[in-house]
Order: sequence, then structure tokens, then C-alpha cells
Amino acid sequence: MEEKERNKKILEIIKKEKIVTSSELSKKLSISWNTAEKYLMELALIGKVERIKKTGVNLWIIKI
Repeated sequence: MEEKERNKKILEIIKKEKIVTSSELSKKLSISWNTAEKYLMELALIGKVERIKKTGVNLWIIKI
């Protein structure tokens, strides 16, 4: 899957779910947790999503 396509799909999932964890995204895309976390961090760096750190879990939301 191309990066642009992948990012679009990730953003669609987050918009639909409102809040996702890295592990939820990894299950939905059939990828490892580490890969899901990496993709989400890349989106956070370009200002598309925001990470909310909780004990033992990262929550991801669309950045407003």
C-alpha cells in the first residue's frame, strides 16, 4: 500500500472511531503494533493526528 493511500485509510478509521489505540489500528490494518505506532507517529509529525498518552497506552485522535 502506498504511503498516501495508507495515511488516508488510517485517517478514515480514526475519524470513524473518534479515538483509536495503536493496537486497535494494528488489528484493523493487519499490521504489527510497532508498524501501526510508526505510521501514527508519522501522521502526528505532520500535524494530522494527536497522541494522548495514558498509562500503558497511546490514544490517537484527529488533530483539530
